[in-house]
Amino acid sequence: MTKILIVEDNELNRDMLSRRLIRKGYEIEMAVDGALGVEAMKSFMPDVVLMDIGLPVMDGWEATTTAKATDSIKHIPIIALTAHALEEDRLKALEAGADDFDTKPVDLKRLLQKIEKWAPSES
Repeated sequence: MTKILIVEDNELNRDMLSRRLIRKGYEIEMAVDGALGVEAMKSFMPDVVLMDIGLPVMDGWEATTTAKATDSIKHIPIIALTAHALEEDRLKALEAGADDFDTKPVDLKRLLQKIEKWAPSES
C-alpha cells in the first residue's frame, strides 16, 4: 500500500484530502507544520509527501529544503501544494527541491496522477 504524508495546517483541508485518499486505498499520515512534517518523513517513511507551502513553525519551502538536505529522506518525492497558482510559485517550489507542484483547491484526478507518477509501483 502506498504511504502518503500530508503536511497541512488547515484541519478542513487535511480531513477532506485524507478521507479522499484513504478511499482510494492509500495509507495516510498527517503533520500540521513543516517541522513536524520533516520528523514524520523520518519516522513514517512515506512514498510521497503532499507539502502545503503556507505552514506555521517551518513553512513548506523550508521543510522541503530541509528534507532534501537530509540523507535518510532526500529520496522521498515531495509534491508542493499551494493556493498560489502563479508560475513564480511553481518555480520557487521546484527550486526548494520539490519534485512536483499542484494548486489548491485540489483537483483530485490531477493530484492522483501526480501521486502515481512519483510513488514507486506496487509490483
